[in-house]
Amino acid sequence: MRNPLADKVVDIKPSGIRKFFDIVSEMEDAISLGVGEPDFDTPWHIRDEGIYSLEKGRTFYTSNAGLKELRQEISHYIKRTQGLSYDANKEVVVTVGGSEAIDIALRAMINPGDEVLIPQPSFVSYEPCTILAGAVPVIINLKAENEFRLTPEELRAVITDKTKVLFMPFPNNPTGAIMEKSDLEAIAQIVEEHDLFVISDEIYAELTYKGKHISIASLPGMQERTVLINGFSKAYAMTGWRLGYACAPELIMTQMIKIHQFAIMCAPTTSQYAAIEAIKNGDDDVAKMRESYNQRRRYLMHAFEEMGLTCFEPFGAFYVFPCIKEFGMSSDEFAGRFLAEEKVAAVPGTAFGDCGEGFLRMSYASSMDNLKLAMDRLKNFVERLRQEK
Repeated sequence: MRNPLADKVVDIKPSGIRKFFDIVSEMEDAISLGVGEPDFDTPWHIRDEGIYSLEKGRTFYTSNAGLKELRQEISHYIKRTQGLSYDANKEVVVTVGGSEAIDIALRAMINPGDEVLIPQPSFVSYEPCTILAGAVPVIINLKAENEFRLTPEELRAVITDKTKVLFMPFPNNPTGAIMEKSDLEAIAQIVEEHDLFVISDEIYAELTYKGKHISIASLPGMQERTVLINGFSKAYAMTGWRLGYACAPELIMTQMIKIHQFAIMCAPTTSQYAAIEAIKNGDDDVAKMRESYNQRRRYLMHAFEEMGLTCFEPFGAFYVFPCIKEFGMSSDEFAGRFLAEEKVAAVPGTAFGDCGEGFLRMSYASSMDNLKLAMDRLKNFVERLRQEK
């Protein structure tokens, strides 16, 4: 029998995150700091709107691009938070999570052989989605000494005549790094100079702890070059509702919706009604969750300092990315031993790119009690490792 499988799919490695989740799920008294989702329940008024939509029998398909009212609210939200104007009828699509938006944006823009620039460490889906779209991923290795920001020098060094798209993964998963306005302006200048396009993944935009998040699309000349991606999973604690969105120029959006139409039809109807309530009336919920995350973030940074573990201060998302190079073992080995010996799950930095070697991702989307217990166990673990040296 002929091989039924596609070579490019077979060659893609499974997510480096999953095996730790699988182990910890069967381990008693284990603490997981590996899950990239809020530990809060979806706020009740949002859940209630989803329930009400079911009670009213609103269980039919929506338009391909999503409920008109939701697209209008998304457009209003982007206007009031970023000062950007998007036509809700032609430049906004509601997707099955931000991940689908990434996929259809790439497939709408890529021709075989185009190069896509991917700063790493970053979200695990960028590189495989690039490959599946027929493009060539070009990795930009971000550095701890630059607080894992993308620098103009790093960007210029990898641009060729085949470069078409640049991913901007900020605020960043896994590092928590952010890009401030001056950083973005330097990158935007190069993007325009080389006639590139940007996919800006802003799923953690609302979880910024230093000033206000700025979208690269809001800079002069960048809106027409940018696909802005966001969603409801992180800010509103709605991961299981599977709802995201993208805003883009009509030229690009028309093709994105075409792919979405054939592959998905529409995002879940119940989730869309809940999302209308979230985006209209959820600002206070987001503010409360953000403040709680910020308290946990500060606690972890203090705990790392006390145990002598190096970690640059992250100002976005809900992750810390401590350096474990002093122990002379791989990130995978460190995470494996930490889980086996102390029953705490964290994710090896290499799950997010080779340049994550020597780092560990820990999520502080967990209760303060869990974080305190996990830090006690980490302190014991690193002290034991230092004695072994």
